[in-house]
Amino acid sequence: MAGDLLSTPPPLAPPMTQGEKVSWLRLIRSHRVGVSTFFRLMSEHGTASAALDALPGIATAAGVSKYTSCTVEAAEDEMARGVKLGARLIFYGSPDYPTMLAQISDPPPVLWTFGDTALLHREVISVIGARNASSLGRRMAKFISHGLGNMGFVVGSGLARGIDAAAHSSALETGTIAVQAGGVDRIYPSETAELHDQIAKAGLRISEQPVGLQPQSRHFPRRNRIISGLSRAVVVIEAAAKSGSLITARNALDQGREVLVVPGHPLDARSAGCNMLIRDGATLVRDAQDVKDALSPLAVEQEPYSEPQDRAADPSESEPPPSVTGDILQLLGPTPVAEDQLIRDLARPAHLVTPQIVELELQGRIMRQPGGLLSRAD
Repeated sequence: MAGDLLSTPPPLAPPMTQGEKVSWLRLIRSHRVGVSTFFRLMSEHGTASAALDALPGIATAAGVSKYTSCTVEAAEDEMARGVKLGARLIFYGSPDYPTMLAQISDPPPVLWTFGDTALLHREVISVIGARNASSLGRRMAKFISHGLGNMGFVVGSGLARGIDAAAHSSALETGTIAVQAGGVDRIYPSETAELHDQIAKAGLRISEQPVGLQPQSRHFPRRNRIISGLSRAVVVIEAAAKSGSLITARNALDQGREVLVVPGHPLDARSAGCNMLIRDGATLVRDAQDVKDALSPLAVEQEPYSEPQDRAADPSESEPPPSVTGDILQLLGPTPVAEDQLIRDLARPAHLVTPQIVELELQGRIMRQPGGLLSRAD
């Protein structure tokens, strides 16, 4: 299921000199200059420096008094902090800028990158879904991401807990790109700290935001359009009826990308959005081969990844949160799960988990099904 590709910004010659790079960064970091305004100003004035000269007059005409654009010092400081961190700044229009992302209607004028930038030039399939993912959902994310990686695809996602973390962790050895809502150096959420570092070493982290920026709620929808924009297709696993994953799916459709969906149990609210997408025409997928088969015949054939290795445990689950009971209820859904698999997914000693399972059974909050399988009662 894909939509029509929207018009893209006009081609721009990327900045070549240090002064031009500073001017580009100043323009996009200036107050009230978003992506659309950046490209409009560049189209009207030709260069970033000319656009910066015009900004105060434009602001005054719009009723904004005493307007001051981003200073040279602020832009140079951001660039210096990025260099010190080991990050690299890529500009729209440069050969290093990802081709797929350049095709969307609002591509980031600048991207901070940390890691292997060669991944930007391979075909990306993004795997996204619920933060409070079930045990089955996480395992499906790992299963599909593992398969996509071995087919030669790069797995993209948003470095959130749950489905995102599971997808990234299973594709570390074959290639993964994490799109961050805050600065490329910001760890968010905190439980993905280990994965954050692993991706820097074996994959790639990217962000359009300034280095050092702590993510806020308004940054996540902007991040989502980059996740889909980088991708040939987006695979959705466990998404509620109103969720960020559905925003990403809508972005993908608007950008002309394929939206592929893993179905979920009708009684599990975490899958309501997925089932809605399938009802509305999205392609149902069960594994990586289904994903590949659903892509356009014009898609570039990927080189299979050689010598796949055993996957490491999901780092997002390596530091258990304080409530065993809360974790059990979060991982369980209407679909029954084996008790030993639940204990493995919790990454807790069995002697700590089993009493909590019994207590939840007695409370009527979980049910034991034939064969020793467990499910939520609500």
